[in-house]
Amino acid sequence: MARIDEIKEKINWLKDLFKLLTMIFVGLVAGLSKLFLDKKINLIFYLGIVVSVVILIWLAIIALKINKNIKSLKDL
Repeated sequence: MARIDEIKEKINWLKDLFKLLTMIFVGLVAGLSKLFLDKKINLIFYLGIVVSVVILIWLAIIALKINKNIKSLKDL
């Protein structure tokens, strides 16, 4: 039973991380759209695009890890 609880806690931790990164991503996209609409395309704008792509990659990796852990619960 301890292994199941360990996997459940890992899933909960990953879900919280996923939520946090999603909130950061939404705020970042809002800031980028504001910069774009104000025609203030500068270094910060391009840096924000790079960071948003990195966050999207992290979100995909976390989603895959969550899915893998959920499938491993099925085996127990």
